[in-house]
Amino acid sequence: MALKIIEECIACDACVEVCPSGAIEGADPIYIITSSLCTECVGYKEKAEPSCISVCPVEAIVYDEKCVETPEQLLEKYKRNNS
Repeated sequence: MALKIIEECIACDACVEVCPSGAIEGADPIYIITSSLCTECVGYKEKAEPSCISVCPVEAIVYDEKCVETPEQLLEKYKRNNS
C-alpha cells in the first residue's frame, strides 16, 4: 500500500530526513508523499516498517487503504526510480 500523511502532521521534518527515495516534501499545512516515488523503503532496507512511520512523533503517516501495492510492485518501482 502507498503511504499518506494525515492532518495530524506537525511539519517537523523528521520524515523528510529519513526518506531514502525523496518521496516526502513540505507542503502547507501538512507534508505530502509522492506515491510514484514511495516504495515504503522496499529496496532500500530489509523488510521492516517504513522509516518515516517509525520516526513520526505524532503517528501522522499511515497506509493508504485505497492504494494497495504488493511487495513486488514496490520493488519494481524502486528499480524504475533508481535505474
